[in-house]
Amino acid sequence: MVTTTFAFDAALSRLTIDLGAVRDNYRRLCRELGDVPCAGVVKADGYGLGADHVAPVLYEEGCRIFFVATFDEAVALRQILPEGTIACLNGLLPGTETAYVEHGLTPVLNDLGQVALWRDHGARTGAPLAAMLHVDTGMNRLGLDGREMDRVAEDPSLLDGVDWLYVLSHLCAADDPDNPMNAQQLARFGAARARLPAGIKASFANSSGIFLGPEYHHDLARPGIALYGGRPSAGRDNPLRCPIRIDGRILQLRTVEPGWTVGYGGSWRAERESRIATVAAGYADGYLRSLSSLGRVAVGGRPCNVVGRVSMDMITVDVTDMDPADVAPGGMVEVLGPTVTPDAMADLAGTIGYELLTSLGSRYVRHYVDGAE
Repeated sequence: MVTTTFAFDAALSRLTIDLGAVRDNYRRLCRELGDVPCAGVVKADGYGLGADHVAPVLYEEGCRIFFVATFDEAVALRQILPEGTIACLNGLLPGTETAYVEHGLTPVLNDLGQVALWRDHGARTGAPLAAMLHVDTGMNRLGLDGREMDRVAEDPSLLDGVDWLYVLSHLCAADDPDNPMNAQQLARFGAARARLPAGIKASFANSSGIFLGPEYHHDLARPGIALYGGRPSAGRDNPLRCPIRIDGRILQLRTVEPGWTVGYGGSWRAERESRIATVAAGYADGYLRSLSSLGRVAVGGRPCNVVGRVSMDMITVDVTDMDPADVAPGGMVEVLGPTVTPDAMADLAGTIGYELLTSLGSRYVRHYVDGAE
């Protein structure tokens, strides 16, 4: 039998993740916070970058509190981080109390029913168990609402029997510094804290909230997207580094005559003789279909337009004005990265950088580097 060895790396597009940029972003956020500790949100597999790589880097930088969304994410992260606090934002589901304790996880309790479950489980184990309390200040998703806060004010013993690490809430418009919701939520958070037992530390600032000012910082910040290079404020310069670069492999070059169309539906028509590069990246790889005839890639640091519809496995790029020496089958173009940033492409697609990062497909050959400045 003849065995053929294929150079798979040569056949695929590549995703490079610079853990050094994550380090630098964490350090930048810590400088903004001063003496206030900085947690790390690593849900959704570290926003698509790989929690198994990102979380240890943050731990090395001094991060000791990590937030995930689901119980399964928390269990997986505990295998990577034997020490440190791992908090689950989605809360405590009935029947999971024992598993939380077994894995050393901290639930974020989102209503008084969850508080009672956790308090009762602590009583059965013989000691109060650690938790965080979520109060809603305007997001209207999770957390104690006004009616439950009224109950707590009338009967503070409802919160007895739990080792409260933090009370937290979540800003809903912090990426818009001028939005009046920010100040409204800050005031509501202060009012909610005044109705709680004294001495519970507070966590309020998310990524964008860190840049709203010290009054939002409290006792712990919880950045997520900022760790991964997302801009804190729309319309303002981004002080953070982009840690990803997707290099798409050029599969073919062709000349398209004036009047010819490219891609499904013939939605793009050449107005001149055009050189079109077909690149191995599509919506199965997280390059959104809504970027059809809107997106850009970078060739040698210069932007080139995506033309025609984004398909599952490929995009087509107009490279007519590029030096032929810079564009050849087998070569690479920057599909997403420092030049063509996730935020910039998200703006064109009518979405947010979060969606692009968390949609990264599994077909890229992943390379991790550590280039801290």
